[in-house]
Amino acid sequence: MKLKLVKATNKYRNQIVDMLDEWNNSGEEIIPYVIGRLDYSDFDYYCNNLEVRDTSEGLVPDSTFFCLDEERNIVVGAVNIRHYLNEALLLNGGHIGDGVRLSERRKGIATKMISLALKECRKLGINKVLMVCDKGNIGSAKSIENNGGILENEVVVDGVVEQRYWIDLDKVRSVE
Repeated sequence: MKLKLVKATNKYRNQIVDMLDEWNNSGEEIIPYVIGRLDYSDFDYYCNNLEVRDTSEGLVPDSTFFCLDEERNIVVGAVNIRHYLNEALLLNGGHIGDGVRLSERRKGIATKMISLALKECRKLGINKVLMVCDKGNIGSAKSIENNGGILENEVVVDGVVEQRYWIDLDKVRSVE
């Protein structure tokens, strides 16, 4: 499996729409939230408004990437990288939000996708990365730990126990 992160462009429209349709048809919440918050039927609008640029309402700038399996030419997931943390993201959200489409889970994709996202964090000058997952999401926790994540603590947010992991990019090497 040869994975790479790509930006949402018309070149990948069919692959991205296919993944989002699969997710929507499942009824499961789309993660990261940002890729499901807009109507993608107007794909140009979707691409142009996917990332946060206006920080006036307390949001932070971010970068969104889709994870393409080059060998099969399908989008298998997505990551959203927040360029810095505000108070809310420091508690629950972190620097990277990631999700793998339902039909591609349990194949090691999340671990590889997070590794690619960490390379993007380095490019942005983020050397200490916070990732957060629900305590019940064992697969997500393993993917974070596989990339050097160290559990700092657990917090309860809206009745859900969230685990907060830090990845020190100066101390870990990337997973290939």
